[in-house]
Amino acid sequence: MTAIRSSRDEDIAAITAIYAHHVLHGTGTFETEPPTAADMAARRADVLAKKLPYLVAERDGELLGFAYCNWFKPRPAYRFSAEDSIYLAEAARSQGLGAQLLAALIEAAEAAGVRKLIAVIGDSANGGSIGVHRAQGFEQVGVLKNCGWKFGQWRDVVLMDKVLGQGSETSPE
Repeated sequence: MTAIRSSRDEDIAAITAIYAHHVLHGTGTFETEPPTAADMAARRADVLAKKLPYLVAERDGELLGFAYCNWFKPRPAYRFSAEDSIYLAEAARSQGLGAQLLAALIEAAEAAGVRKLIAVIGDSANGGSIGVHRAQGFEQVGVLKNCGWKFGQWRDVVLMDKVLGQGSETSPE
């Protein structure tokens, strides 16, 4: 059985390895050099310092994926809109773990006061991520054509979003 839980310091090595695989072999991120474990620990600490969720999926003691959200932009007016990120170990793909992680992240983000969750999906050919987001109620709101260069090709970015809680129907303050 897969458990979705809050990440811990001891998860950093596995998180770093999963992300490095995506950097080196995928187009879901436009980073081209894998960050170090120290970099990933600092990124996680930044998310947690903002009181935002950073989750992992674990089965039989093995970390299979992670998901987190961070403020969409640093300016104060964006303080209720967050961007989500989800990465799975290669062996964990196509098992429904992305959907489980995203569902848990949506719930945790809403509890943290997020009113709009935004997916900035690298590569319009990334059907898995687009499908997982669509299944969780995200709507595609745009495509930034040819804005990333990776693996010798121009890559699009697909923008999707989902309203959380009362969204823009009420004041968040």
